[in-house]
Amino acid sequence: MDKAAEALRAAQLYYVQGAGMAAIADEMRISRSSVSRLLAYARDSGLVEITVHSPQEDRDQVAGRIAHTYGVRVHIVPTPSHVNAAERLDRTARSAARLVALHTETNTVIGIAWGATLSAVSRHLPKKPLHGTRVVQLNGAANESTSGVPYSSSILQAFAEAFGATTDLFPVPALFDDPQTKRAMWRERAVRSVLDVQARASVIIFGLGSPRAEVPSHVYSGEYLSPRDLAELSTHGVVGDCATVFFRADGSTDDIPLNERSSGPSFDTLRAAAHRICVISSGSKLAALRGALAADLITDLVIEESAARMLVRSAAGAAPGTDPWE
Repeated sequence: MDKAAEALRAAQLYYVQGAGMAAIADEMRISRSSVSRLLAYARDSGLVEITVHSPQEDRDQVAGRIAHTYGVRVHIVPTPSHVNAAERLDRTARSAARLVALHTETNTVIGIAWGATLSAVSRHLPKKPLHGTRVVQLNGAANESTSGVPYSSSILQAFAEAFGATTDLFPVPALFDDPQTKRAMWRERAVRSVLDVQARASVIIFGLGSPRAEVPSHVYSGEYLSPRDLAELSTHGVVGDCATVFFRADGSTDDIPLNERSSGPSFDTLRAAAHRICVISSGSKLAALRGALAADLITDLVIEESAARMLVRSAAGAAPGTDPWE
């Protein structure tokens, strides 16, 4: 057997089959030093090419593809494959909290869409005392079972304490029973004052509601939607919501009856903010995320690594998934 053939055999045993130096020496009936020289020859002669893949470079490529496809700034949160949904949410929330602090300066108005994701973000905000900063609630949190004030106010208060800000609560129902009641409320000066602050927000941070999220979205798990509401959303092809404004896969919100009763801001109001930070920690929200991207709601996407890879695959033409309401 010539040297090249011996080197190839040794390389296959070592690199492909994972055999150790001693085992290769025994099988080929040569010394360990001869095995070492054959492996060196295999590398030097080009029989073996060794490539080192950097996880960071790989993540950068994924981020670059998302940024190029959707025109957003992408912040991928690395997570080990073995962590559960709650841990992925917590890690992603930490990164989002740092990004919010980066964009928050004196006299900033921050719009907050309450929910499980924002609750997690609020626990990790760094202290950054500022002047003239306000934190405003973007949608009501009340339903027939609760005022929602303790839940939503605790999130806003955490933001206020981090930035030395004042808070503007929005003590109205998440979803009105009657659209006419909402229209009447929206004419009240006390309500209009909060709506005016919302319209001045330059930083908005939100998660996305989804009917099939691993960590259930609060609006779907907290008695906000009746069986009739859920059936109506399914009929209209809704894939998710942002601040209790429901949208389809193409980002459209028109002619969805529940939006006439929603206390959430219009997408035009959201799009007026310079920094619109969306936080996604689960691939189970992929349909909602794609809809929000189609609606141009996002300038900065903070996304857990496996969800980011799923988004890239779906953008490349993979099957978008099953009906989220099935």
